[in-house]
Amino acid sequence: MSVLFTFPGQGAQKAGMLHTLPSHAETDRTLAEATAALGRDVIALDSADAFRSTVAVQLSLLVAGVAMARVLAAHGAAPQMVAGLSIGAWPAAVVAGVLEFGDALRLVELRARLMEDAYPSGYGMTAIGGLTRQQLEPLLAQVHGPVYLANLNAPRQLVISGSAPVLDAVAALALSHGAARAERLAVPVPSHCALLDDQARTLACACDQVPRKRPRITYVSSSVARALFDGDRIMADLAANMARPVLWADTLRHAWERGARAALEMPSGSVLTRLAQDADFAAGTALCADGNRLDTLVQVVLENQ
Repeated sequence: MSVLFTFPGQGAQKAGMLHTLPSHAETDRTLAEATAALGRDVIALDSADAFRSTVAVQLSLLVAGVAMARVLAAHGAAPQMVAGLSIGAWPAAVVAGVLEFGDALRLVELRARLMEDAYPSGYGMTAIGGLTRQQLEPLLAQVHGPVYLANLNAPRQLVISGSAPVLDAVAALALSHGAARAERLAVPVPSHCALLDDQARTLACACDQVPRKRPRITYVSSSVARALFDGDRIMADLAANMARPVLWADTLRHAWERGARAALEMPSGSVLTRLAQDADFAAGTALCADGNRLDTLVQVVLENQ
């Protein structure tokens, strides 16, 4: 048996999420390192006003994920496997030892700025629930304008990216064809599609300048839904993931097949936990850090190591 730590993507953020991290020396260390690397007080990133910026959101998710994983590791509750959805892949790579936290902070800040500058308004993502990929894809072809299938989170939990009017048109079509839900996400950029190809190439050039190592634990890419063991390959995967679809359901399946029997979601939120409970981890344990006591989280990890 082994333990998988999962790291959520943009849309899972909550105002105040950095302020509610466990009171622990590892939390303090992580916040201090982030403040030094970014040159500004990181604790100010998680306000509702700050979260209007993709930069603040992505940095907060990176910091929260690394801090929580460090706190658990300090209690002997480290994972054997990590996977992250979208921006969540970056704290996963830090926890796996692929790149240094300071380098990840600077690259994620660049990543978010590239995305935000390219699409300051008028774009985003919409979650469609209740339709399969085979049912949704023909609807995308019926609308005019940029829209892409971006996340395959579960067989009937999909996310599309594109311009706001086209997202609204697809949402209306989906509901008229039996979808149970069509909801705009708190993501103001069109992630995980070809609209970000140029930005991914720019980020890749910056990633080339950063040292990387072979992962200490198993790193599962949600872009290819399999484990990657080479530092160069993982860095390329991180740079490109903003422009590639997320294969989260297949990623969970791969982790299960590799022996993970507990999936513990780092802050913030519980979206990945619910997806795990609906997938293979229904036969194992899926739990989120939010809303659970630290000793409970530690016990779950220790029982499944």
